[in-house]
Amino acid sequence: MIETEIYVREGVEELAAHYKEVITLLGEDPTREGLEKTPMRVAKAMQVLTRGYTQDPHKVLTDALFEEKYNQMVIVKDIDVFSLCEHHMLPFYGKAHVAYIPNGYITGLSKIARVVDIYSHRLQVQERLTQQIKDCIQETLKPLGVMVVIEAKHMCMQMRGVEKQNAITTTSDFSGAFNQAKTREEFMNLLRRER
Repeated sequence: MIETEIYVREGVEELAAHYKEVITLLGEDPTREGLEKTPMRVAKAMQVLTRGYTQDPHKVLTDALFEEKYNQMVIVKDIDVFSLCEHHMLPFYGKAHVAYIPNGYITGLSKIARVVDIYSHRLQVQERLTQQIKDCIQETLKPLGVMVVIEAKHMCMQMRGVEKQNAITTTSDFSGAFNQAKTREEFMNLLRRER
C-alpha cells in the first residue's frame, strides 16, 4: 500500500489555497465544518494522483535489468490503470496489457507494472499513455518488439457529456516484431485466454 504522505511535495499549501477558491466559486462555503479541511485533502490527493511527474520510468526498468538469452514473448496483462483525463481532470480506469520480446535483457516483471503506474499518474489521454509505455520499454530495454493495449472507461463520458456508462475505449501501440500481424495476433490470442 502506498502511503499518501510520502507524495506530499512542494506547493501543496498553494494548491490548497486554489482549491479553497474553487469551492467558493462553486457557491459553497469553504469554512463550514464539512469543507474546512477539504482544500488540503484535495491538494494532497492531486499530488498523489499526479506523482508520476516525480518518477523516472526508465530508471525503474534499468534498476532491475538482467542479461538473459530468452527471446520469446513476455506478457504482463491485466495491470490496473487509474489516470486523470487532461481535458476534464476526471478519472479514467481499466486494464493495461504489455508484451515485449527480449533481445538479450529482461527486466523484473513488477517493473513493467511500475512503468504503467508512473505514466498513468500524470494528466493524460489514453492514446498518449499507450504510446509512452511502449516507447519507454522500447528505448530502455531495446527488445525485439513491444506491444501495449489499454482498455479503459472514462468518467468524462460516464458522468457528463454523452453519459454512456458502458463505453470502453481500447488503444494499442506496437513496435519491432509486433509490426507482423502474426505476432500481434499471438499476443491478442494470449490475452483472450482465461478471461
